[in-house]
Order: sequence, then structure tokens, then C-alpha cells
Amino acid sequence: MPEKKRPKLAVWKFSSCDGCQLSLLDCELELLAVAEAVEIAYFLEATRTAGKGPYDLSLVEGSITTPHDVQRIREVRRLSKVLVTIGACATAGGIQALRNFHDVKGFIDRVYAHPEYIETLATSTAIGDHVAVDFELRGCPINKHQLLELIGALLNKRKPNIPKYAECIECKLRGTPCVMVAKGEPCLGPVVQAGCGNLCPTQGRGCYGCFGPISHQPNTAALAEHFTALGMDARDVQRRFRSFNANAVAFRKESEAHAD
Repeated sequence: MPEKKRPKLAVWKFSSCDGCQLSLLDCELELLAVAEAVEIAYFLEATRTAGKGPYDLSLVEGSITTPHDVQRIREVRRLSKVLVTIGACATAGGIQALRNFHDVKGFIDRVYAHPEYIETLATSTAIGDHVAVDFELRGCPINKHQLLELIGALLNKRKPNIPKYAECIECKLRGTPCVMVAKGEPCLGPVVQAGCGNLCPTQGRGCYGCFGPISHQPNTAALAEHFTALGMDARDVQRRFRSFNANAVAFRKESEAHAD
């Protein structure tokens, strides 16, 4: 019998640190099963082989920060039946979106000896701000188990089982004491999507928001008021919302509400 044709998988990098792509390689033994189920046609982080599209599934890491990025993501979208963004850079602009609140030209003039060679946009924005996205996988970096669930779901034409609840629910499920209640430690958990495995609260630290705001009405204003009650000034509150997902709508608006 002829061999069944496997779906083509492509993994793309834009402006990012590569951490989310590495999450796929970190799957180790599970990666063998993935490689058997799909044809990894394009994945320059892992191989120099660059198979031609169209691709059944494209995983896109990184934000759009240059004019070339804009053109390239449109071509990736054209070649992809399903396009999934992976990580905070691709879903919200990433840590580099801090440029969105300042004068980029001023940064370039200070950092580079020849700023005339630098061609960049004034902002760092999510992939979804430029092309249609079929699914967003959050995290900085993403959770490899969620990535495997996503690939398996798409291969079997079902909806991915990715939690949308807040980090606080993950704390409760693991029996982790609330750091805000027990220690007075500022924590973004009430407004942040779960997915990290409860990493920071289990170490007695507040959540830093790696997985971005929950999709349904995150009450950032109420949380900011609680931060103030814990003794944080406006600058500190602002910085809490300006990290890995600074350009996510809910976090951007709340940080701007505490601008100097």
C-alpha cells in the first residue's frame, strides 16, 4: 500500500529569542511521535532543509518589527492552511513592545554607531495585527505540553484543550497558597491566563504575567488598586503591566492609566 501522505508542518521565526521554537525541540521523546505524524517541512532552528509550501500547519514565533517582517508574514499566511502564533512575542508583541511607549529613533541614535543602517518600525506588534490567525498559544515561553496538545488536536480536527482560566485557578488546583493573601506579595495571577504550571507562586513569588491577560474581562483596574493598597506607587504598578505582554490590550491600557 502507498504510504499515507503526512501533513506539512512549518515553523517560522520573526523578532524573538527562539525560546518558543526550542519548546518544540524540548519535547524530546514526544518529538519522535510528532515527526512520524507530520512532515517537518520548514524549521530552520532544527534543520537547514527548507521544503516548499503550501503548509498544512504553520507555527509562528516572534513579533512584527521591520517592514520586511510585514511582507514576510503575509507570504507565510498565503502559504499556510492553518496559522498558529506561539508565544508572547507573536501573540502580543513581546518584551520588545516596550518600544511602543517611547521614541524608537532616540533608542537607535543612542545604541548604534551608524543608525542610518537600521530599518525598523516604530512599534513591535502581534502577528494577528497583520494577518488572520487561527489559534494563539500563549506563554514566554510556551508550555511544551500545550504545544503537543495543539498539534494533536489539529491533526485530529478537534478543538485544542487549552485552559483559558486565570492563574489563580491553577494555584487552587495545586494547593498553592495565595502569595498576595499569605505574604502581601503583588501577583498578576487574578488577570493572567494559566499555563506555566504555577511556576512562580510555588516559589513564593507573585505571577509576572508570562501567559498574558485572560481573554474574558480581566479586571486589571481592581488588581491595580490592590497593588496600591500593598504599598506600590504608580510607577511600580505601571511596570507590573509592562513586561512580557506589555502590548496586550488589557495590560497596555492599565499601564497607561498609571503613566507619569
